Amino acid sequence: MSAHSKLGTVTLVGAGPGDPELLTLKAARLIRSADVVVYDNLVGSGILDMIPSTTDRIYVGKKAGQHTLPQDDINRLLVDLAHSGKRIVRLKGGDPFVFGRGGEEMEELIAAGFDVEIVPGITAALGAAAGCHFPLTHRDHAQSCVFVTGHLKNHSIELDWPALARPSQTLVFYMGITGLGIISSQLIAHGLPGDTPAALIFKATLPEQRFVPTTLAELEETATAEAIRPPALIVVGSVVTLAGDRS
Repeated sequence: MSAHSKLGTVTLVGAGPGDPELLTLKAARLIRSADVVVYDNLVGSGILDMIPSTTDRIYVGKKAGQHTLPQDDINRLLVDLAHSGKRIVRLKGGDPFVFGRGGEEMEELIAAGFDVEIVPGITAALGAAAGCHFPLTHRDHAQSCVFVTGHLKNHSIELDWPALARPSQTLVFYMGITGLGIISSQLIAHGLPGDTPAALIFKATLPEQRFVPTTLAELEETATAEAIRPPALIVVGSVVTLAGDRS
């Protein structure tokens, strides 16, 4: 163990998609024993209720166009807290390593000389599929599943569209609601039929969960008509036709 790692501990903990019953036992134990919890916007309220009243809470959530702290500042905050000699839990919605920027935070802490523990969480795509009763892969529908970010670090949506438009796969777009028009038009332009089944899933696993079926060509129109806003996933592929819960 390094000298730094003896000062404080930092654990990147996946809070899952929101339902507190989907939290891992290890994550629950660490949340209850932490001295400081640094948490995101997408951490479910039921999970936040598990944090003891004596634990310091620091909110660093991000919404579209609204960042409490830029990512670089969050990285530095974690390093500063690690010097305090306390047990720090960095609580992130979903899984820290699936579009959670956990890799960036881990790199910063390791560069500063600290050991970092990672506790995985159920990522939103898995929660959405289970909550809406459709598989992400199926021998008759999809032999692969691709998780895609709806925007890149520079806020563009420059993706490998030919690879994404291949048949017999499921596409799950995170953070893509504001780019629905581009996602739809580019996939169609690169070969996916406009009538490819698709779905919009709002607040997966939570009581407010909504499953809205549509087609690739009608994604943007459906989202507007149904007032779908973040946090929501976009799923493209025929697996969504197997959904058993369309409430």
